[in-house]
Amino acid sequence: MSTDLTARHHRIQSSMHSLESLEKFAPEIERKLDYRFENRSLMALAFVHRSFINENRNVTEHNERLEFLGDSVLNLLISDYLYRYLPNTPEGDLSYLRSRLVEATSCCVYIQKLDVGSYLLLGKGERMNDGRGRDTILADLFEALIGAIYLDGGLDAARKFLFKNFSPEIDKILKTPIRNFKADLQDISQKKYKETPLYLVLAEEGPDHSKKFVVSVVIAGKEWGRGEGNSKKEAQQQAAERALKAFENE
Repeated sequence: MSTDLTARHHRIQSSMHSLESLEKFAPEIERKLDYRFENRSLMALAFVHRSFINENRNVTEHNERLEFLGDSVLNLLISDYLYRYLPNTPEGDLSYLRSRLVEATSCCVYIQKLDVGSYLLLGKGERMNDGRGRDTILADLFEALIGAIYLDGGLDAARKFLFKNFSPEIDKILKTPIRNFKADLQDISQKKYKETPLYLVLAEEGPDHSKKFVVSVVIAGKEWGRGEGNSKKEAQQQAAERALKAFENE
């Protein structure tokens, strides 16, 4: 990031302490989204994190309900797209591709491309946190924006926003060869250790609509990798992928 852009980013963040500040930056946010809201209060709500209302008692709503809605809308739009444009792809592969396109890592990439994360209304503690938790907050912001645009303009507006802004990123993921990391890891494990990998759920976090699972894969009494995902299957695939890389590095 250039010096000018870094300075601008810090200026915006230092200004984002109230709903009024969101109103001030609304035209700028809409330009970056390439979407104009009929109801700007929906846009503003998408940028209100739970930590902000904990420190600002005059604000009573945060973006988690919009995130819940946006998660479902995003899954529907991606499912519809995959069904229509990959007519010969089996259900299992479609599910895997959808999980890749809607996972938190991808949503974080989408929102970073828009460059609107600096407008988030966060509590002081979260504003100081630039670590792993910030990526989750940014991914949640993306889903909340999808939900806000859906409520404001309907499904077609949400579809247009998604594919107009992120078709290159979606195409890149779709062109990545599908690989069953669990099957590959099982094959290596049985050949080398004569046993099947053991997958252990280490953590299950978040509300029912947005679960996050952390899974460890153990072979011959040793942990070879950990994975995270919105389902156990997704987390297991990621853990297996990392285990395979660990095997390759040995």
